[in-house]
Amino acid sequence: MNATNIRPADVATVATPIGPFTVVAAPDGAVLGSGWTADPAELTSVIHATLRPTELRRRDSLGAITQAVLDYHAGDLTAIDTITVRQQSGEFLTHAWEVLRKVPAGEPVTYTEFAGLSGRPAATRAAANACARNAAALFVPCHRVLRIGGQLGGFRWGLDAKRWLLAHER
Repeated sequence: MNATNIRPADVATVATPIGPFTVVAAPDGAVLGSGWTADPAELTSVIHATLRPTELRRRDSLGAITQAVLDYHAGDLTAIDTITVRQQSGEFLTHAWEVLRKVPAGEPVTYTEFAGLSGRPAATRAAANACARNAAALFVPCHRVLRIGGQLGGFRWGLDAKRWLLAHER
């Protein structure tokens, strides 16, 4: 592999009340993947192939990104809002992820409502797919989407984590 094919990324893990939280970030500081794991491979596997890093550089901190994660878990629910995220997919998923970033903490929506906010009210399954394919958990807060009636539905990082996040945001 020549040097032009290498896509490096930085990775850091911090302790949170839910467990270890790892972020994979591009050299320009955009979050490519994140979640409650200590294993970066769990994150790189869901990053779109065109963005997937070919080299990971372990860091103690990712600066503002790491601080936002710590601040969010400590109670500043808006700390994650200004962090840049980079995800790649088709037009609907990319748009849905942008919409999801605008769902306020403490105001979860149903999958049906999320589909409507994303401009496709009949596309509940597509909205659920946007949550399932989200590589940047927390920064793209798919935990804020619930089933009708308030049931939790799925969450890549487990229902206990989703439950904690929703309670934290109340």
